[in-house]
Amino acid sequence: MDVMPKWADVILIPLISILLAAILSALVILAIGENPWEALKLMVDGALGSTYGWGYTLYYATNFIFTGLAVSIAFHARLFNIGGEGQALIGGLGVAIICLFIPWPHWSLALLGAAIGAAIFGAAWAAIPAFLQAKRGSHIVITTIMFNFIAAAVLNYFLIGALKAPGMEPATAKFPEATHLPSFQDMFNFGETTFFRGAPANITFFVALAACVALWALIWKTRLGYEIRSFGHSESAAKYAGISPTKIIMVAMLISGALAGMMAINNVQGEAERLVLNAVEGAGFIGIAVALMGRSHPFGVLLAALLFGFLYQGGAELALWTSIPRELIIVIQALVILFTGALDNMVRMPLERLFLSMRRAKNGRTV
Repeated sequence: MDVMPKWADVILIPLISILLAAILSALVILAIGENPWEALKLMVDGALGSTYGWGYTLYYATNFIFTGLAVSIAFHARLFNIGGEGQALIGGLGVAIICLFIPWPHWSLALLGAAIGAAIFGAAWAAIPAFLQAKRGSHIVITTIMFNFIAAAVLNYFLIGALKAPGMEPATAKFPEATHLPSFQDMFNFGETTFFRGAPANITFFVALAACVALWALIWKTRLGYEIRSFGHSESAAKYAGISPTKIIMVAMLISGALAGMMAINNVQGEAERLVLNAVEGAGFIGIAVALMGRSHPFGVLLAALLFGFLYQGGAELALWTSIPRELIIVIQALVILFTGALDNMVRMPLERLFLSMRRAKNGRTV
């Protein structure tokens, strides 16, 4: 029997963790001579105070939704996929090839083709560590970390070689106009009133929402999802029930890699409209924190991704308009990750004792 109710695990623990991280962040800001309250107001205004700020917040959140979902599906199979960064890089390579070498008549078809290409490339990159884990016993954490560096080298090879556009910059040529995705500015343009002006958010955000729904249905409404969760809870019990460990490891990692790869339709096709070096910008690693905070549930991942989108955009505004250095913004983000991930038990254990004592007191009154 669970000691804590489900709502406490999903809502209360992350909320307290965020509050603790905010308190520590405020103390750090105070220590360098800045006003924490003014800093918070500036972050909120910069990230949520205008449609421009919302556009950047949702753009970052879209990246984190894909990488958070990628880590989540692997978590359900008791696999720690740290390779989202590399899988997203290789997914970007798939998007570039699809957009540059296939003459698409309309952006909708180009979006579908790029999504499939990104998913295939990302899944293929995840398949190798998955096979090594399933067949050779290599630890998935070690192999996926190594493949992040290999992916960066592969991308560098293509961007200074076969896919390089004329000029000094290691990047592909601009994608054809027919592949350009509608931005929020295009979608929410009402004559004289234009929302999200200048922001990079685009239609990929709705693809990310669809991915949340699809993954929820897969995990909790299908036989495959049940097998993945069973394997994650107990490998020996799953094997006894006839579930193949090799199948679950391979399938979970292929889905994970595909989701990470699909992030590229947002930042490569949607925002940059070409492939450049370091296009992922750490989103693969942020996905780990998003999955931890969201308790590997797609809806939780969505909320956590929105929070980190707020931190990214609000932090950029904070670094721009105050003397708070950009490095301190990274410290604030790291504190959120620390409390929601590594120090989860510091919050969980006192709450479990509290709920247990409340339950005993309630049972004592009913006897």
